[in-house]
Amino acid sequence: MAKLTIDDLKKIKEKSTKETSLRYGKANIKITVHMGTCGIAAGAREVMSALMEEMADADRQDIRVVTSGCMGMCSSEPNVTIEIEGAEPIVYRDMDQNRMRQVFKRHVLLGEVQTDFALARM
Repeated sequence: MAKLTIDDLKKIKEKSTKETSLRYGKANIKITVHMGTCGIAAGAREVMSALMEEMADADRQDIRVVTSGCMGMCSSEPNVTIEIEGAEPIVYRDMDQNRMRQVFKRHVLLGEVQTDFALARM
């Protein structure tokens, strides 16, 4: 195995900081992908993958992505909750990769609630 240089370590630190700030850093937007057994069976992993691709493209440090278990609405899975500081949380239903990309670009980045997919306002 090759030895790591100082530059290699700096790159690893930058990458780790960016990845952990999504979960633990200061954020004013929180995106929860509900990944209970029913959500995963309905496609929540693919929804999470699409979200993480959008996050990488957006390169935003003020957005935190978390997962949770089932929220008890199995018939509408996969569900995603968007919480933006100063606004009421929105739960989106029947999410797929394309819907997740649209919700991220329009609701998360632009503030436009996508009422076609909204299940509830909390």
